[in-house]
Amino acid sequence: MSAPLTFTGKVVVVTGAGGGLGREYALAFGERGASVVVNDLGGDIKGGGKSSAAADKVVEEIKSKGGKAVANYDSVEDGEKVIQTALDAFGRIDIVVNNAGILRDRSFGRTSDLDWDLIHRVHLRGSFMVTRAAWNHMKNQKFGRIIMTSSAAGIYGNFGQANYSAAKLGLVGLANTLAIEGQKNNIHCNTIAPMAGSRLTQTVMPQDLSESLKAEYVAPLVLWLSHDQCQENGGLFEVGAGWIGKLRWERSQGCIVRQKNQAMSPEAVRDQWDHICDFTNATKPSTINGSLATLVEVLSRVETEEGVAPNPARGAAGAPAAPSPDPMEAVGRRLPEMTFSYSHMQCILYALGVGMSTRENDHLKFLYEGHEDFCVLPTFGVIPSLGSLMDGGLGSLPGLNIDFTRLLHGEQYLEVFKPLPTSGTLTSQATIADVLDKGSGAVILLDVHTYSGKELLCYNQFSLFIVGAGGFGGRRTSDKAVSPVAPPKRDPDVVVTDATTRDQAALYRLSGDWNPLHIDPSFAAMGGFKAPILHGLCSFGFAARHVLKQYADNDVSRFKSIKVRFVKPVLPGQSLQTEMWKEGNRVHIECKVKETGAVVLSGAYVDLHATTGDAPHGLPEVDALKSELVFAEIGRRIKDLGAEMVKKVNAVFGWEITKGGNTVAQWTIDLKTGNGALHQGPYSGKPDVTFTVSDEDFMAVAQGQLNPQKAFFAGKLKVRGNVMLSQKLEVILKDYAKL
Repeated sequence: MSAPLTFTGKVVVVTGAGGGLGREYALAFGERGASVVVNDLGGDIKGGGKSSAAADKVVEEIKSKGGKAVANYDSVEDGEKVIQTALDAFGRIDIVVNNAGILRDRSFGRTSDLDWDLIHRVHLRGSFMVTRAAWNHMKNQKFGRIIMTSSAAGIYGNFGQANYSAAKLGLVGLANTLAIEGQKNNIHCNTIAPMAGSRLTQTVMPQDLSESLKAEYVAPLVLWLSHDQCQENGGLFEVGAGWIGKLRWERSQGCIVRQKNQAMSPEAVRDQWDHICDFTNATKPSTINGSLATLVEVLSRVETEEGVAPNPARGAAGAPAAPSPDPMEAVGRRLPEMTFSYSHMQCILYALGVGMSTRENDHLKFLYEGHEDFCVLPTFGVIPSLGSLMDGGLGSLPGLNIDFTRLLHGEQYLEVFKPLPTSGTLTSQATIADVLDKGSGAVILLDVHTYSGKELLCYNQFSLFIVGAGGFGGRRTSDKAVSPVAPPKRDPDVVVTDATTRDQAALYRLSGDWNPLHIDPSFAAMGGFKAPILHGLCSFGFAARHVLKQYADNDVSRFKSIKVRFVKPVLPGQSLQTEMWKEGNRVHIECKVKETGAVVLSGAYVDLHATTGDAPHGLPEVDALKSELVFAEIGRRIKDLGAEMVKKVNAVFGWEITKGGNTVAQWTIDLKTGNGALHQGPYSGKPDVTFTVSDEDFMAVAQGQLNPQKAFFAGKLKVRGNVMLSQKLEVILKDYAKL
């Protein structure tokens, strides 16, 4: 015999526990070691009155048997107070059984506003209030079990109970959503529809039947669903008289009643009504994505002028159950070809979405269609391929039973074979390259090739992680996957920081990723985020253009490919810091949130097409810089007068010299330690202040033709760090580096 189920150390709240089912649950939990909060307002069946006697009596029963319990007399609408009782008495909350209820039965035509509102306030709102008060405590401890109490009236309807039926079915919908949202934090939510004799059944059930359906025949299911061994989540169960049955939705195969390019008519619905209502080979969708997958298939069949064929994976009623789906069946399957038409407007919108701005002169060729060198950012190549992921019927492929609420974008690879046109119509063909079993989830490798006519323009590989879909016995690795690569173990050669705007995600989503996670605060909260987050592919675009500017002078013909692994989200308004290491034609990158230091993109790199004579330190080749003369003079003066300069200045200055909008030289003047020093190239430390200025404007400042403060306010001299130190520029440039 297996070990008995115990609840030692667990704290449970049972609402409406002063009698009937609630009392039975409370006693059963108490007998098995749980600390119990017995909640009961002590009102009558219609919600009137109030008394502490019922809850107190149950508490005494539990204590008399050696258990732990406290009473709570609050209405379930005061859910915070109910849960606070558990926290004050026992320090935690693990299990919530939403059982409290009242009845106000009326035929629908006689149902008053009060009859309707009271039922919903106690059953639906009360369950919401108590559960919400416990939710974050359960999330923080990575454990929670929630029971909702529905009813046969909610599932099937019942005369005279319109108010009660609506509230009880509402609880099923609430539970289904909580099951999805709580899964990742080990919070499970299930619903029971008990058939037992109680105050609430005496009006709708014969007396002799009510007495034979004992509450003690329901409690064992509640205890099992509340135990940490039970992994059931999102279930709906009828229970009574020692019998338990699980319910699920069933849907007929249905029938398409319209044809391509023709109007749909009520006569067509009438003529196909028997087929619409035929449950032969019925399907049993279990998620909203499973439901939507049928609509995707319908649209495809309408376009190809096919009818809905019976689903061979589903047997008729009474037939043997179909085998579990095998994800490996999907490998090699092709998705429907997707078409993407665009103009220069989409190209410009994408460039703005990944942070380009008219503030930078060298960005104009990506933002103005009239520019003589107008072109498209290479990472725009991910946009035509998104249709295959979002609209291409991925969830309808054999073997792939995908719950898209559990899909994470793990990695992305893009290879561009020739610069993308600034407008046109492209076609994308997607294939399931492989499906990997990672244990805790499955990884789908989706290869998408995008063409202009018959010419291959680019190739994307999406690495999609489906939480909870692993364990099917597949391979853990694939030779078809483009792997991330760790950066060199040295300080980065170049670091570029770029601020995102508060509206960055709102802007980027206009390029085609409409996921409300990036715009809707309430949707983001459901995903556990304090605010909408930036698209991973937006950060991807930021990092790629940093490399393109730093190492390729924004020449899109030099861009070959990019690979990234998405690690953590970015909040719009945070700054992205891209660290770069150049090794040959590969630039390793790691992207971080500057404000927190959290790594956003890891194992990432950009491959560039080779050119002759790449400049050292990863800087573009340029003609001789006039500013080098000034720094050479500063270097000589530091050797002669460094100690004196250190006393007067006591600071480290960084310089980024630009030409044509690109950083072409880096210098650091250390006048803080020893006798001072001048460094060329990337600096391993952190300057007190860093100046960015063009070679031409630097010379104007050095020669006294341009005042540093005026240059700053004119936008010609950019300063990061301690701005006040810019006042000491005159000491360095005028006193010690006259030409």
